[in-house]
Amino acid sequence: MKMMLAENIRAFRKERSLTQEQLSEALGVTAGAVYKWEAKLSIPELELIIQMADFFDTSVDVLLGYEVKDNRLEATVKRLQEYRRSKDWDGLAEAEKALGKYPHSFPVVRECAVLYRAFGFESGDEALFRRALELLERSRLLLPQNTDPQISEQTLCGQMATTYLGLGETDKAVELWKAHNAGGLFSHDIGHTLAVSERTEEAVPFLSESMAKIVSELCDTIIGYINVFFTRGDLASAQAILQWGTELFAGLRKESKPNYLDRVSAAFSAALAGAQFLSGQGCEAHDTLKKAKELAASFDASPSYDESDIRFITRIEGASAHDDLGATAMDGVGHVVSQFENEEFTALWKQVKDEEENKHE
Repeated sequence: MKMMLAENIRAFRKERSLTQEQLSEALGVTAGAVYKWEAKLSIPELELIIQMADFFDTSVDVLLGYEVKDNRLEATVKRLQEYRRSKDWDGLAEAEKALGKYPHSFPVVRECAVLYRAFGFESGDEALFRRALELLERSRLLLPQNTDPQISEQTLCGQMATTYLGLGETDKAVELWKAHNAGGLFSHDIGHTLAVSERTEEAVPFLSESMAKIVSELCDTIIGYINVFFTRGDLASAQAILQWGTELFAGLRKESKPNYLDRVSAAFSAALAGAQFLSGQGCEAHDTLKKAKELAASFDASPSYDESDIRFITRIEGASAHDDLGATAMDGVGHVVSQFENEEFTALWKQVKDEEENKHE
């Protein structure tokens, strides 16, 4: 609790244009006493504080400068979060107060754990890391109280693992990640940690799984953005993300060998052509459709659904690739074109197909 009594005595006195001597006379004390109050060298007795509040026509709370802190659970959690965001080390003392008041509250215990963990990484202080681990373990026991869908036992264990890593206990970190790696959530952490620990061969399967997961999620994310941008009529952004996606996937080819991402890129190229066509870029749309057809034809000539044909990815047990674009990559391009429901764009696609077929006659 912070009081502003000294500052407020001075402020109220000056507001009434009083000297320290004049105030001392009004209160029946020495001028030296008033000086000490304002200099924070002493604190007036309660009776004098009440007398001053009455003299200044204010309340005791206002004179003291006391503000009632909101110590309700939700406000406490938010305050702890703010200490962490602002990197204010006073938050550690606040955390212990909160733990004393709410020792069995999941939100409080977990937020205190995160706070100690954050300051542990800031300072490298082992004691802070140990306290964080203790509180994370307690959080796991209190997990049934949790209402945040972003938090689970898996994420808590992930935070414990990175805390062990902060302590230099690499084996404990890796084993904890491995034990809770459902869905490959921690494959990137495991692979990275093993690689920098010179356990490179052990790292490769986890790095590979992470790369495959990232690529899959990236495909879904780009498709999501495509729908957002087309719905908004933001054709420039649609073109930008489609161009970026196809260029990125091109970098994952093994020399000239087709892989599943060629099938995806063919569909992305068809969508890019549609954005160009709707933007009045007819020539560009024609050339992009031609590229889409070439990619699709190349994939269909030697289709590969093996993830290990993608650069940087090794075979992953039980993995497989699926989509709803059609039986062939060419079907996928046609499916994308049909989604635009634009007769002229559909006619352009037919023209591109006919041009290529005529070349081979």
